[in-house]
Amino acid sequence: MNALTTDQLPVVVIGAGPIGLAAASHLVERGIEPLVLEAGPSAGSAVRDWSHVRLFSPWGEVIDPAAEKLLAPTGWVRPDTSVYPTGGDWAKQYLQPLADVLGDKVRYRVTVTGVARAGRDRIVDSGRDEQPFTVHIQTADGREERITARAVIDASGTWTTPSPMGADGLPALGEKAAVARIAYRVPDLNDPAVRARYAGRRTAVVGSGASAFTALALLADLAKEEEGTHAVWVLRRGIGADTYGGGEADQLPARGALGLRAKAAVEAGHASAITGFRTQAVSHDGDRLVLESEDGHRTDLIDEVIVLTGFRPDLSFLSEVRLGLDERLQAPTDLAPLIDPNVHSCGTVYPHGVNELSHPEQDVYLVGMKSYGRAPTFLAMTGYEQVRSVTAAIAGDQEAAERVELTLPESGVCGGAGLFDEPENAEQSGGGCCAAPTTLQIGIGAPASTSGGC
Repeated sequence: MNALTTDQLPVVVIGAGPIGLAAASHLVERGIEPLVLEAGPSAGSAVRDWSHVRLFSPWGEVIDPAAEKLLAPTGWVRPDTSVYPTGGDWAKQYLQPLADVLGDKVRYRVTVTGVARAGRDRIVDSGRDEQPFTVHIQTADGREERITARAVIDASGTWTTPSPMGADGLPALGEKAAVARIAYRVPDLNDPAVRARYAGRRTAVVGSGASAFTALALLADLAKEEEGTHAVWVLRRGIGADTYGGGEADQLPARGALGLRAKAAVEAGHASAITGFRTQAVSHDGDRLVLESEDGHRTDLIDEVIVLTGFRPDLSFLSEVRLGLDERLQAPTDLAPLIDPNVHSCGTVYPHGVNELSHPEQDVYLVGMKSYGRAPTFLAMTGYEQVRSVTAAIAGDQEAAERVELTLPESGVCGGAGLFDEPENAEQSGGGCCAAPTTLQIGIGAPASTSGGC
């Protein structure tokens, strides 16, 4: 296939979430045909899974400029930039209208099962860079297809692969067998069935970030209304002055307030904390559960467990392309040092683009939350800058690709998450990886009844 023909092929974008749709918008702006493949039934399917959660960032910080240009001719009205949307608001008022404008450039209920160079597995060098990509997909009815593409932008995120309970990064012994009693998302207690699951019960909350704060605050509210409701907060580290985040000093007031709500839940007795607990196993004791740590300590009987230990990228369908990934974070090699939670908080990560996101395989990019691998925090506006740069590179505009068009202020209340596992470091580290006022941590944040959020 010659270069002219290859250039006429679409750029496949995996995922119709905020960053994927922004990528498509930038491609359209540059006259390049995008094809967005979304596994869910609608735009922002993952965002809709946490529709009850309110973002930490207002509307003015979660709308991509190129996307807004596409929406403007339709009569779309930009929401009040000072208002904090919920995930549901974001999906319904911005993401779905944007996908509707893109029309047949977005396909739903399509699962990407593989990406490769046409006629080349990952071993073959000969003529590799001249070949287009083949994207293997499966439709909702089980039919298989292959799509030929000039480039691939993977914005599929990490929502489908939450990290397990085990302190070693693998499922704890018995975790899979107890899955009916374990949740890996912040519960929506406005849902009567979900509310009934936790009302009047002891629930272990495993994790130390904003997700855990949210769950603790929600369960505390439930405890005020339903007798017998109690949360057991399971922490790998000790409790120090900054365990609950920045509080009133947090540059994101909504996030600071969330940490204070979690602290109030503990102080009011609606939640109790178990510190220095690295989960190794979960077992049944009758119809209840017991968690066991690596050093043999056991919890009292637990009815339910909410595991909020982060997310990780699904790289399985990228096995035939040559990715350059950091061995620890599973992020692009040149990006990893900038986001390493052992060194950086997200407030010290500068905007980046094609240079940090490139791989040995040309014209394939991981963007958005997936580009951060296992690093815990991602900025929405940083993702928009990523796709602006990447799409400029695909269009051959290297000057624009390497130009930084976003400035983010540093956050004043941050700490490297890698320090948190050591109890002696609890007081000198921040209370979770925090961020500049453009923070977007997908799937976590304050409940919709507050002004907090991701």
